[in-house]
Amino acid sequence: MKMNNVLKMSVALLMLALTGCANVQPWQRGDLAKPGMAFESDQLLTTYRQHIAVSKEAASGDTTLGGGGCGCN
Repeated sequence: MKMNNVLKMSVALLMLALTGCANVQPWQRGDLAKPGMAFESDQLLTTYRQHIAVSKEAASGDTTLGGGGCGCN
């Protein structure tokens, strides 16, 4: 009984995941490349927010280097 429910749930999740796939036509790519379509359209603000988040996380340091969060790396 439980295996049947797990199988049904797995199939349902797989079908749900596949509905997110879409084919983008070549003439649609220009619209999707516009800055307004980006998750973060302001690259400078995104970089600033990442720097602040990394600086506050003292255990990890920068995104590429290990070290403290004091900015002395």
